[in-house]
Amino acid sequence: MSKAKNRPNKIWYSIINPSPKKQVQIFLCFVFLSNSFSEKINMDNGNRQLHIFFLPFMAQGHMIPTIDMAKLFASKQGIKATIITTPLNAPLLAKTIQRSQNLGAEIEVVVIKFPCTEAGLPEGCESLNMAISHGLVQDFFKATAMLEPQIEQLLQEHAPDCLVADIFFPWATDAATKYGIPRLVFQGTGFFPLCALECLRLYEPYNNVSSDSEPFSIPNLPNEIKLTREQLPDYIKENVESTELAKLFKGVRESEARSYGVVVNSFYELEQDYADHYRKVMGRKAWHIGPLSVWNKDTEDKAHRGKENSLDEDGYCLKWLDSKKPHSVVYVCFGSVAAFNDSQLMQIAMGLEASGQQFIWVVKKEKSYGEEEEEEWLPEGFEKRMEGKGVIIRGWAPQVLILEHEAIGGFVTHCGWNSILEGVAAGVPMVTWPVSAEQFYNEKLVTEVLKIGISVGVRRWVFVEGDNIKRDGIVKAVSRIMVGEEAEEMRSRAKVLGELANKAVEDSGSSCLDLNAVIEDLMAIGS
Repeated sequence: MSKAKNRPNKIWYSIINPSPKKQVQIFLCFVFLSNSFSEKINMDNGNRQLHIFFLPFMAQGHMIPTIDMAKLFASKQGIKATIITTPLNAPLLAKTIQRSQNLGAEIEVVVIKFPCTEAGLPEGCESLNMAISHGLVQDFFKATAMLEPQIEQLLQEHAPDCLVADIFFPWATDAATKYGIPRLVFQGTGFFPLCALECLRLYEPYNNVSSDSEPFSIPNLPNEIKLTREQLPDYIKENVESTELAKLFKGVRESEARSYGVVVNSFYELEQDYADHYRKVMGRKAWHIGPLSVWNKDTEDKAHRGKENSLDEDGYCLKWLDSKKPHSVVYVCFGSVAAFNDSQLMQIAMGLEASGQQFIWVVKKEKSYGEEEEEEWLPEGFEKRMEGKGVIIRGWAPQVLILEHEAIGGFVTHCGWNSILEGVAAGVPMVTWPVSAEQFYNEKLVTEVLKIGISVGVRRWVFVEGDNIKRDGIVKAVSRIMVGEEAEEMRSRAKVLGELANKAVEDSGSSCLDLNAVIEDLMAIGS
């Protein structure tokens, strides 16, 4: 036996046969060891620091909730959050991260190189929105796959307790597993669309119809949900695994199945049946911790989510709303990706004017400096006629602040999941105008399950530009959510959901409990 192994026997002998002087020394020694052992237990049971890496996908609709999530985890005592991003995206985080740090949160940003030119992108093309405008979406996804070596290096150097990575980084599961780190998948959508998408993949009901416009039911869902082939993207209905997007989504599914679990930006009361279905029937380990936007309580935090606002939180837009009656203004916004052509924008303008409703309309059309002549996408004299009745915001808007204003009575939305949640949390009924991604599923949740919205009548999944809707369809849908008995019934249901959304993030609320549960799980893994 080695000297090291003999040593405990000598200590034990001296304890059995102590001298009077030794008795005092032994007692003090036990007090010290007892206190040290208690501290060790406390650290193991939750007082040790938990370090979590967050890897957001480089698109506004993915980055904003991921940053909210990182701030949320870092606001908890004993948790450090590190957000990984790229040079051109880092400034978008600066203001909100600085505020969190000032409030005592341990949160930092690590910047890595984005391989633009290596993937065939122009230098500085570091967001999906920029890639779309250049027609380089596949090259952009190629660039994101080339980030893996840099992420692996960071994981090796820092050994975080967890990597929370967006669904569009399917390689992240293997990268984390390589270093014994649990990977959580961040789903940028809710349980309902996740269940719908998986059942479409498993049962392929779209193959049982005779035309693209014939409705089919999605099997094995808690509610009867019908879609058409026109409302599905090609990479789903054609099942073409030779395309880059089809390969990406196959990788997403497989990596999710191998990951430690999924964090979902939703709350239980919104889609209870589908949260249960996703976890129990589909067998996924998942936690709902949303709506992530609602965790932001301060006006400045709400105002600085995403890009710099075209109007600040104390600007003309909110002051204009202050002058309006409750529920008298419709808010129109189609997210950060959808980009309608001039012809469609003209129909929206004519529809808003003909509806007779007051409005705030967010448009991704910049007016040239000093430009005075009429813009081609607006009817002649439109802005002059709409003075006092409508506001056009060109660029980025403080959406949460606008939706929360009591003057807002309805929301015309592209049905992106962030917008759906923000509309729900604000308690406003919606006109649904899906464009692409999972937005047609989200529309069904709003109009048929929750019954807090009216479809504008979009029939086809068309990436970015969307399907064409005429003025009369816009007038009809907007009028139905703003005036009359039907509008009041929807507003009443929406208000109840808004209250539930806010309660979910309070102490003992459903999302607060799930947040604590995932933290406890990660603590248990680490210890």
